[in-house]
Amino acid sequence: MAAIMAVLRKARSTDVAHIQRLVNHYAERGDLLPRALGELYDNLRDFFVVDSDGEIVACAACHVHWDDLAEVKSLAVADDHAGRGWGKRLLEACLEDAKALGIHSVFALTYVPPFFERQGFVRIDKAQLPHKIWHECTRCPKFPDCGEVAVVREMEFSGE
Repeated sequence: MAAIMAVLRKARSTDVAHIQRLVNHYAERGDLLPRALGELYDNLRDFFVVDSDGEIVACAACHVHWDDLAEVKSLAVADDHAGRGWGKRLLEACLEDAKALGIHSVFALTYVPPFFERQGFVRIDKAQLPHKIWHECTRCPKFPDCGEVAVVREMEFSGE
């Protein structure tokens, strides 16, 4: 039996339907916001995926909101691939992407703050985030009492 090869890479247009299925699986459970195909195509360049022999088994996006602020969004790992470190690796890829873009603060809204805290994020009051990030929240059926926790990580740049 051949070994299964999994690789983390930037998403391609052919991955969008797979990303949508994965994200919307978690949305049905109330853990993520659902994503429409059009929205995913619009934000394709934000996404990283884990490709396991042609099957997308994990994804995450690093979405820039402003000159110094980005968000980790739609971080999802298929149930049968959980516990293999893909979530952490996807988060690291998003952080490296933000750093390469010169972004100083990266935040996430999450139901699993300990995962992010292990990666150097700290909890903050959601009110500290700019109002422009709330446009997605207003689409959520749980708004305004969703229970998500805001976490943020300040990026370190050498020479600053």
